[in-house]
Amino acid sequence: MVANIKKVRTSDIELKDRLVAINRVTKVTKGGRTFSFSAIVVVGNEDGIVGWGLGKASEVATAIAKGVDAAKKNLVKVPVINGTIPHEQEAKFGGARVLLKPASSGTGVKAGGAMRAVLESVGVHNILAKSKGSSNPHNLVKATMNALLELRDPYTVADHRGITLDKVFNG
Repeated sequence: MVANIKKVRTSDIELKDRLVAINRVTKVTKGGRTFSFSAIVVVGNEDGIVGWGLGKASEVATAIAKGVDAAKKNLVKVPVINGTIPHEQEAKFGGARVLLKPASSGTGVKAGGAMRAVLESVGVHNILAKSKGSSNPHNLVKATMNALLELRDPYTVADHRGITLDKVFNG
């Protein structure tokens, strides 16, 4: 269950966009073939804020621009601690299942294409990620976002349990 969704305003944030996938769709009519494009885009400030969007248009550039606009409308805050995630997390969306594991410094981003775009946009520098099931980029981006949204930082856990931060780590 995604409980800690924190929406973010885009007013004073420097966002970078990454194109994940472009899909060409053909509609056959009496007059011939009509092409249209859909683009899935991930935006983030590489410091814990990330969002994704889907844009559809008859031209690639317009589809990408629409995707960026859609991504800016659903930005969320994700806990990133020392360049990695606070704990291991699994999530799924449709047929795509993802596994995210924190990694030590110097590991790098060990992830595939669609997952890599999301993780780099959020600002994770060290992580082990595995994609299981479907390799559909749309569902992989959504599954990765679900996994990131389910992450809890140690401060929230300590506050929720009513204990000190040291007890969270030392039991």
